[in-house]
Amino acid sequence: MSIVARTYRGALRDLEHHGRIVVSDTAGKVLYHYGDPYAVTFARSGAKPMQAIAVCESGALDAYEITDQELAIMCASHNGESGHVALVEQILRKAGLDSSYLLCGNEYPIFQESKWEMIRRGLPPDPLHCDCSGKHAGMLLTAKFYGEDLTCYPSPDSPTQRRINEILCHVCDCKLEDLIFAVDGCGVPVHALPMVKLAQGYARMSKPELLGERRGKAVRRITQAMTSYPYEVAGTGRLCTCLMRAFGERLFSKSGAGSFYGIGLKDRGIGIVVKLEDGCSEFMPGVVMKVLTDLGVISQQEQDKLKECWDPDIYNHHNQIVGRKEIDFTLVSNGIEQECV
Repeated sequence: MSIVARTYRGALRDLEHHGRIVVSDTAGKVLYHYGDPYAVTFARSGAKPMQAIAVCESGALDAYEITDQELAIMCASHNGESGHVALVEQILRKAGLDSSYLLCGNEYPIFQESKWEMIRRGLPPDPLHCDCSGKHAGMLLTAKFYGEDLTCYPSPDSPTQRRINEILCHVCDCKLEDLIFAVDGCGVPVHALPMVKLAQGYARMSKPELLGERRGKAVRRITQAMTSYPYEVAGTGRLCTCLMRAFGERLFSKSGAGSFYGIGLKDRGIGIVVKLEDGCSEFMPGVVMKVLTDLGVISQQEQDKLKECWDPDIYNHHNQIVGRKEIDFTLVSNGIEQECV
């Protein structure tokens, strides 16, 4: 494993954090990398934009008059802020459903202010506040539109999940036997592939015309919804929201649990995948900013737009600066280390 970041306490190096980075084109060619680009990893919620293709292709969005704002939250790992919860409720209501149909599990919001407000009011965790409730609402709508059993949509053998498997294989240019399956935190299947394949999937989503007329139309609508409504994809203080709010005309992006991050450079046919091995997501904004700067996607000056998400200083309980976080890696191209300009 390769070091991507270090922390310093005072002048002394204190901790090291490892990760892998892959930049791929639509053909699966590794353009740049850091660490093993063929290592297998779970995409976790980084697959949500691909999973949402199923509801787009089903006809359910038009049948239930789903807006692009609502589609964005189907791609989300949302904070559970009031606006997020209201949108999921609205999606379900349009399909004649309610939160009792959600099988994502009961959770408190990710956003701490919303969580403590619920606790203060004596409210228990519920499925609407689960960060995956939007994805589950999309799966429910697809099953409802096709007239399928609404209690079985999370099952690996359900028509819902089989459709998603086919989509993932097509988008990431792999075979079904290449997919490695497990169960995600919200109870639905989670998929693992070599990192370069996941990066290729993001690259292909950035060039939707490569996926055929029907699927390309669905992908284009998804990425436009995400960049038009970045708050819905994550929420206050979150990297996805900050990144697409600042640079949405250039890219779309999605985080995944366990420190996974995927980016598609819009209309360029380039995908980027990052995995931090120790799951320490607090370093992800700094790593992503360096990758995008080294690739020339954003400038050094434009990094200031992401200050809400990344502070390299380490503070103690007295709000004194006692250390720093340092991002430290160089992408590799053609076996030669170089900065990507």
